[in-house]
Amino acid sequence: MEAEVNHIAGEIALIAPQCDTVKAEAYFERAFAVARQQQAKSWELRAAMSIARLWRDQGKQDEARELLAPVYGWFTEGFDTRDLKEAKALLKALASADRNQEDWKWSVR
Repeated sequence: MEAEVNHIAGEIALIAPQCDTVKAEAYFERAFAVARQQQAKSWELRAAMSIARLWRDQGKQDEARELLAPVYGWFTEGFDTRDLKEAKALLKALASADRNQEDWKWSVR
């Protein structure tokens, strides 16, 4: 429960009139830590996705993928659930963004 409360608080920090990404990230990281401590893999996945989205938006695609991929990789079933579908799509988008960024770097040289 504590993990989800922190996760929701992070989401609220992002949509508040005074968007606070620092506060949101702190809430997401707390949600992630609590979920990991409780071995609540679904909550851990949700927190990891929120952190990964935030980092993606900050241009930290590598860090986002490095955080999310092992959490997603832990699952062996349930791939038709919304959370796992979203995680897979996010990982795919992060990989695509990395390829596009790498292509851009080479075309600039």
